Amino acid sequence: MNVLVYLVPIALALGLFGLAAFLWALKSGQFDDLDGAGGRAISDDDLPEDKRE
Repeated sequence: MNVLVYLVPIALALGLFGLAAFLWALKSGQFDDLDGAGGRAISDDDLPEDKRE
């Protein structure tokens, strides 16, 4: 039961760290273009001009 004295503050600190990381990512624009990343992942930009269909 004494271990809860250590585990609860550690869990709260990790949760606050995760929340802060999410808010930082949100503020810095990491989630602005969700569709563009998917399109770039499957595009054929790395193929030479003569190999494209």
